[in-house]
Amino acid sequence: MNNMKSVAVISEKKTLSLGFVGVGWIGRNRMEVLLNSNKATAKAIAETSEQNAADAVKLALGAIVTSPDEIFNDPHIDGVVIATPSALHAEQSLMALKAGKAVFCQKPLGRTAAEVQAIIGASQRADKLLSVDLSYRYTHAFSELYEIISTGQIGKVYAVNLVFHNAYGPDKEWFYDIKQAGGGCVMDLGVHMLDIAMCCLGFPEINSVKSALYSKGNKISLGEAKVEDYAKATIVTKDETVIGLDCSWNISAGKDAVIEAVFYGTEGGAAFRNSNGSFYEFTSERYKGTSVETIYSGPDDWSGRAGVVWAGNVLKGKGFDSLTANEYLAVAKVIDRIYGR
Repeated sequence: MNNMKSVAVISEKKTLSLGFVGVGWIGRNRMEVLLNSNKATAKAIAETSEQNAADAVKLALGAIVTSPDEIFNDPHIDGVVIATPSALHAEQSLMALKAGKAVFCQKPLGRTAAEVQAIIGASQRADKLLSVDLSYRYTHAFSELYEIISTGQIGKVYAVNLVFHNAYGPDKEWFYDIKQAGGGCVMDLGVHMLDIAMCCLGFPEINSVKSALYSKGNKISLGEAKVEDYAKATIVTKDETVIGLDCSWNISAGKDAVIEAVFYGTEGGAAFRNSNGSFYEFTSERYKGTSVETIYSGPDDWSGRAGVVWAGNVLKGKGFDSLTANEYLAVAKVIDRIYGR
């Protein structure tokens, strides 16, 4: 009865009152997009960097700077946006959900599938919407790709090639600490590509996962407590679709980034890829033999769109979503297997 009442109250609101935990450049970007959407207001900010906090307050006039605990325990806050280092995501998501807040969290949701499972359980018990910022899903280029594949326009997909090379790599020390990050380029970049592939394939059951991980050109043993900067994995689904993943940090890519997901089917092919080495511009294409058809190419202000969708769903009264929760868990389990966990 209490859950039903709280949902009804939120669904009558015109804007959400949000707390923002972590407001580095990603956190501030997501905050700005949410505030500009008119779906949310920022009531409170928690940030260890005084400069980041000050910059965030300039965007969210009237927001107070406080601690994460005070945000979680504030009865007037409807939801929490989390953009802290990966090691904190699970604990902070659990605390927010246990306090009855909806949660929008940066990826990875957890460093392991066990952490993700625990967060999903908390979301279900609280009946609060949990969303992860898997932002590429919300690009127009991906929407077009998904339509092509899900409607069978390229027939049965039997092979997928996934690539994400970042020529620079992270600039924060914690990314290179396995205990804090949970993994390296697979956890940071590969999660996006695996989500794209599995989403388009309908989140199939996975039969096998084989991987090779490297750090500065040296092979890392599976289960070794080191962060990889290059990874190659081969994933085979129950119906024998083979998925290849290549991802890296600081590789000599010849451009800022190489980001692509190419699907090969019995009736043709389709791809989602970045344009001209950009981290922000994407195109989608359809292939038939030697011909190429551009499906989408153009400006797309997708940054932060996932958060706006989450806020809109919370305003509508949507609580625990078992479908997306199981999708997050499915990707986390594949990543665990890539790391030999």
